Amino acid sequence: MKLHDLSPAPGSKKRRMRVGRGDGSNWGGTAGRGHKGQHSRSGAATRHHFEGGQTPTFRRLPKVGFKRPYVKVIFNVINVAALEKAFEAGAEVDANAMRVAGILGKSKAPVKILGEGEITKALKVKADFFSAAAKEKIEKAGGSCEVVAQ
Repeated sequence: MKLHDLSPAPGSKKRRMRVGRGDGSNWGGTAGRGHKGQHSRSGAATRHHFEGGQTPTFRRLPKVGFKRPYVKVIFNVINVAALEKAFEAGAEVDANAMRVAGILGKSKAPVKILGEGEITKALKVKADFFSAAAKEKIEKAGGSCEVVAQ
C-alpha cells in the first residue's frame, strides 16, 4: 500500500451543505437563518462571551484579592544535604564553588541554604540567605555561616 492508495473510510466524509440555492433544495429563501434578527444578516458575528447586551459574567462577578506586581523573589535553593555530598570538610562554600560542584544552576537569583538533611562536615558557607534550621545544623557541625551582602 502506498500513499496514493489511501482513501477515507466510506461514509466518513460528508459533503458540505450548500445553502441559499433555491426553494427546491429545502435550504433556499432564508438559508436556515430564520427571519429577521441579529444572526439573519450578512456579516453577523458576536464577540466571544457576548451575552446579547446583558452585562457579561466577568463584569457581574466581584473582583477578589489583590496581587502586588514584581514582588515575588525566586531563590536558588540548596539543602545542607547537598553541601554534605559535594564538599570536603573545611571547604569554603560560596556561589562559585557551588556552581563548580554542579549543585547550583546558571541563574543569577540569590542563594538560600535550607536545612533539609544532615551535615557532619565543618564548612564555611557564604550565601545570601540561611534558614534558621540550616544555620543551626551548619554551626552544630562546627562550620560557619556568613551572609553575603547583596
